[in-house]
Amino acid sequence: MRTLCSSTLIGEFFVIGFAGLVAMKDPDLSMTTVWTVSGIAMFLCLVLCGLVARPGGVALGWALQIALIASGIVVPTMFFLGAIFAALWWASVHYGRKVDEAKARFAAQASSSTPDAA
Repeated sequence: MRTLCSSTLIGEFFVIGFAGLVAMKDPDLSMTTVWTVSGIAMFLCLVLCGLVARPGGVALGWALQIALIASGIVVPTMFFLGAIFAALWWASVHYGRKVDEAKARFAAQASSSTPDAA
């Protein structure tokens, strides 16, 4: 699960950076505000790559997905991109857990079928 979720988060890192560039063109927003918010979100993406396998990591990832969708208020395209990344996050978590379960079953079968060395 960690690999799939981390891949999604790295993709979001770049999308948030590009959304920050688009948001800079809004005359109502200061550059400091745009890059503070974008920088914090980008930093969270990187931190979550390491926390995704820990308790609460997936929940924090969902919070980030909600924030990414909500950023569509400032950059309307982010409603669409946020929804796409939320779907990717769901798929990463869902299928990542299935892969982890299959790996655990395979490891259990491999260890039980290996003859004990005397």
